[in-house]
Amino acid sequence: MSTTELLLAASGSGGGSNRVSIDDALSLHAGEFGRWQLRHFVLVTAAWMLEAMHTMVMIFADREPAMWCPAGDGRCGDRCAGAAAGWEWEQGSGSSTVAEWGLVCGERYKVGLVQAIYFAGCMMGSGIFGHLSDSFLGRKGSLQLVCFLSGGFGLLTSLSPNYWVYAAFRLLTGFSAGSICFCSFVLATEPIGPSYRGVVGTSTCYFFSGGIAALAGIATLFQSSWRILYIVTSLPSLAFMLVVMPFVSESPRWYLVHCRTDDAMRVLRDIASTNGKSIPHCVGLMLDDEDDIAKKVVVETSSVLDVFRSQIMRARLMLLVIITFLCSVVYFGLTLNVVNLKINLYISVVVNSLAEMPSYLVTAVLLQHFGRKPLTIGSMLLSGVFCTTASLIPDFGAMRVARMACGVVGIFGMAGTYNLLLVYASELFPTVVRTVALGCKAQGSQMGAILAPIVVLLGERVPFVVFGMLAIIGGLLVFCLPETMNKPLYDTMAGMEKGERSSKRGDEVATSNSLI
Repeated sequence: MSTTELLLAASGSGGGSNRVSIDDALSLHAGEFGRWQLRHFVLVTAAWMLEAMHTMVMIFADREPAMWCPAGDGRCGDRCAGAAAGWEWEQGSGSSTVAEWGLVCGERYKVGLVQAIYFAGCMMGSGIFGHLSDSFLGRKGSLQLVCFLSGGFGLLTSLSPNYWVYAAFRLLTGFSAGSICFCSFVLATEPIGPSYRGVVGTSTCYFFSGGIAALAGIATLFQSSWRILYIVTSLPSLAFMLVVMPFVSESPRWYLVHCRTDDAMRVLRDIASTNGKSIPHCVGLMLDDEDDIAKKVVVETSSVLDVFRSQIMRARLMLLVIITFLCSVVYFGLTLNVVNLKINLYISVVVNSLAEMPSYLVTAVLLQHFGRKPLTIGSMLLSGVFCTTASLIPDFGAMRVARMACGVVGIFGMAGTYNLLLVYASELFPTVVRTVALGCKAQGSQMGAILAPIVVLLGERVPFVVFGMLAIIGGLLVFCLPETMNKPLYDTMAGMEKGERSSKRGDEVATSNSLI
């Protein structure tokens, strides 16, 4: 049977003559956000805690512990010589990679290097797993695979005999762990109806911040061994894959665009049943461009190349990658910059992670009233202004607390931006290339994260200057993106382009009528 015949057969399945889109099926019959979606959302989004731990563990494992001189003050030699000059690490040589391999003074660049290497791995993996998620492996299969790989490579990292093996395993961990969040986000939000998608989508980052806070608590318990810290933070990924993922369903949207209409209907009927509703047998499913079979054949082979063939999609993707890159430099830079604040490391990390949570609440509340675009602009500019202010505050006494406060507001704004961009990006692209587009966005994020540790090494004040400038530039670029609030979540490229043209004509008619 030809591809076209298969598509025709699939479009006729689903058991009904009254064929509707998945958004309509959720809104009219199954329920937009009921018990099924809540359980599914919590189970899937818990994976964000895993990526938070894999990513931010470097703050504690690669920290520089305090040194002391057993012989007494002034009796030891050059601190850079370490044990050879009589210096010892207060918590032992196994407390961090810096202590074990002497990554101080002339070797300090290796700390930033291994952090950049991790994010380089994230960037490479994002494109691959984004494609796999949209193609044959699916949303659920991709999430299972990245959890397994990240957990395994994390455990192997704890066995590293030297710095370069450690760096190699961090690269491989980043290759897999860097895709956890966006694979989880797509799987968690696609079964949610249009009225709740934005608000619920902004709640995903609570789990990431919660993961960072939990990591700080775990790291406090294992300050004497960075190797045990890696083991403890890697095992949850394997547990998640074995214990949680068997209870998670594949996305009905992925089923539909891959011509598995019966499977899509099965998931929707399960949603309806759990939510105390039902879908009439006369109802079936359809794609949003089903009137054009020639275009629908492209559904099976859509990739990032198809995005670049579309003028609308190409411009959106390029803008999104640039904005995410700028956002990432600031977000990860402010997070890693706690080492320059000269305040207790564990407390600083917890304060930063807790500062992010109110931003998610604020964006969720304001999202339905002001839309995606104005909030993204406002949150980036807020972060930019306070980072710039922090760069002007001197570094002594109580002023350090003032600088930290400005940094907290800066991360508050940028965490809100990071959160908004996930929802925004998922609505800017159709189902057939949604995870590919989010994968490209993630690659932009990882490029920014690669640069962030290098910026942090510039000192105490210069990083804030860089973060402030980049946040303001990013906020201005968001003006070039369209608003997506109250727009449907399209299935195909052709359907989105047709819908955008219709929306544009509607806006023009409305404008002309208001002038009359």
